[in-house]
Amino acid sequence: MTNPYIKSNISVRGIMVDVMISLFPLIVVAYLAYGWTALAVISTSITFALLAELLSSWLFLGRKNTLFDGSGIITGLLLAFILSPNTPLHVVAFGAVSAVIFGKVLWGGIGKNRFNPALIGRELMAVFFPLIMNGAALWAKKASVNIPGLHGFSFFASDVMNAFSDSLVYKTSGALGEYSILGIALGGFYLLMRNRISWHIPFSLLASFALGAWLLQGEVPMKYSVAGILFAAIFMATDMPTSPVTSKGKLFYGAMIGVVSLILIKTGVRYEYMSYSILILNGFAGYVNKIFRPKVWGGQMDWMIRAEDMFLLALSILMVAFAVSALYNYHFIPYLIYIFIVYLVLKFIFVYHKQLSKYI
Repeated sequence: MTNPYIKSNISVRGIMVDVMISLFPLIVVAYLAYGWTALAVISTSITFALLAELLSSWLFLGRKNTLFDGSGIITGLLLAFILSPNTPLHVVAFGAVSAVIFGKVLWGGIGKNRFNPALIGRELMAVFFPLIMNGAALWAKKASVNIPGLHGFSFFASDVMNAFSDSLVYKTSGALGEYSILGIALGGFYLLMRNRISWHIPFSLLASFALGAWLLQGEVPMKYSVAGILFAAIFMATDMPTSPVTSKGKLFYGAMIGVVSLILIKTGVRYEYMSYSILILNGFAGYVNKIFRPKVWGGQMDWMIRAEDMFLLALSILMVAFAVSALYNYHFIPYLIYIFIVYLVLKFIFVYHKQLSKYI
C-alpha cells in the first residue's frame, strides 16, 4: 500500500488490458493458422475461466466483483496459447476452470498465488486427460490448417533463408501461441514500453538457454520450440505474483529457468519442459526474494554469505529439477499433482479461509 500522499496510476485492470493488447496479434495469427478452430479453443478457455472466476470467488472468497479485473480473461488466454488447436473443447473448459480454482482462488485470490495459474491448469489437464493431452493425434494438425504459409520472404537467393524468414513471421506448428516469433516479440516489446514487465527475466532466461543449448549440442539435436521458449520467457515467467521483485533476483530466476529447462530436455521431458521449469522456479521465488533483498540503508552487505546462499539455492533448484525429471520418466507426476490438490484444499480450509473470514 502506498502512502496517502503518493498517487499511483497502476491498477490491476490497466495491467490486464495491456497484456490483452500484447496478446492480440497472437490471436490474429492463430486465426490465420487454424481459423474458427483456434478461436473456439480461445473463446472456450476464456469463457470457462470467467465462469470459474465468478462462481468460485463468490463461493470460496465471498467476493462478487473479481470478474471485472481482467485476470480471468488473461488466465484463459494464456492457457489457450499453450494448447494445441485440436484440444477437445471439454478438456479446454476443464483446464480453464482448474487454472482459476487451483491456480488462483484457493490461494486467496489474485496476487496471492504461488504458481502460474495457466500452467497449473495445463498440468491438471495432462493428469486427468492423459490419453488426449499426451497423444500424438493432438499435434497432427495438417488437415485443419487454414493458411499453410504466407511466403512473404521469397526475394532471398537461398530457399533456406526464405523459409527461415517466413517462419519468424508465421508458421503453423506448435501450440496456439507459437505461430509467430515476430508477434511474440512485438507483444513483449509493448509490455516493456508500458513498464508491465522488465527485461531481466526474459533476457537471462533466453541467454542461459541459448548458451546451454550451444554447450550441450551433440550429434542428436535437442528438440525444443524457439517460439515456445520465447512465449514462456515473456508471458509466463514474468507473471508478477509468482516471480521475484528485485532486478538481480529476476536475473537469477530467469537464468535458472533456462538451466532447468535444459536439464529436463536432456533427461527426456519432451512437451512439459518449460511448464515444469517455470513451476519449479515459482516455488523458489520467495527464497530468491529473500536472498536478493536490498541491503538495509546504512548497513553492510556480506557478499560471501550471499554467494553461499546463491550456490545453495541453485543447488536446491537443480536437485528438484532432477527429481521432477525422475518422477516424469517413472510416470509419477500424476501422484505429485494429486498431493498438490489435497494440500491446497486442506490449506485453504484450515489457513486461508480462516484468514479471509475476518474480512468477509
